[in-house]
Amino acid sequence: MVKFQYSGERGARFRRVFVGGMAALGMALLATAAGPVSAESLLDKIKNGEPIRIGFSNDAPWAYSGGNNEPLGVAVTIAKEVLKKLGATKIEPVVTEWGSLIPGLQAGRFDVITDGMYVLPERCRNVVFSEPIATIPAALAVPKGNPEGLHSFEDIRDKGLTLVTGSGYQAVQIAHQVGISDDKIMQVAGNAEIVQALKAGRAAAGAGEPVGLRAAIGNQEGIELAQPFTVSVKPGNAAFAFPLNDQASVDAFNALLKGYIGSDEMMKSVSKYEYDKLLLPDGSKTADLCKG
Repeated sequence: MVKFQYSGERGARFRRVFVGGMAALGMALLATAAGPVSAESLLDKIKNGEPIRIGFSNDAPWAYSGGNNEPLGVAVTIAKEVLKKLGATKIEPVVTEWGSLIPGLQAGRFDVITDGMYVLPERCRNVVFSEPIATIPAALAVPKGNPEGLHSFEDIRDKGLTLVTGSGYQAVQIAHQVGISDDKIMQVAGNAEIVQALKAGRAAAGAGEPVGLRAAIGNQEGIELAQPFTVSVKPGNAAFAFPLNDQASVDAFNALLKGYIGSDEMMKSVSKYEYDKLLLPDGSKTADLCKG
């Protein structure tokens, strides 16, 4: 089983959130003004033997960099295998902040986002998603023993406590929906920072998804996942994101993804990241998820 360790660079991401957020905002404004960058399609690049650039944030176990900048994780592994089946021979990782992924794709910094990104209607206006690669329930990290008795977002709201979650995570939207005020929502770079905030006592609970939170907690004492945890929204459906003008490549990718998802070959390749059959797609279709 893989033991996830976070380097100094991973920990330093928290200090770079403001700078990264401003950069993402600038890229987003540029992309909005100019539209998607015109470039070769993914299929054309594969045909011409060009390297395929995969973009992701360092957020184990879905996507992260290993030794020698090797791209690792559940989503990265699935994407690499399907890209190889399409004929890709060269794959280059591009690591960036979570909030910079979609702007980076629009600006042509990479060809596909290979992270555990949920298919959401607002995102569907900016990218084209593949069919889902996982259905992921929400989870809540709390101090050992759950001293505040937190088992839902509503519990956090009613007790006036602070929730920490990742910037751009679906948990932010859920928190707003149930009425948690902005001043009680702390947004950080990812799962490692969520756990750090809890250990430092800066928040009472941390929201995310179970696989990533468990990986971030690791062998650290004092933090656990709340059991049970009830949430009023459906589980998230993670998929890969492509530029808006590359539907043909997405169709070709989906054709191979369909036979690969859930296969013995796939399950063997991702089992070391704690991906199991409980996380397999539930049959939801991207077209329906984009409608909301």
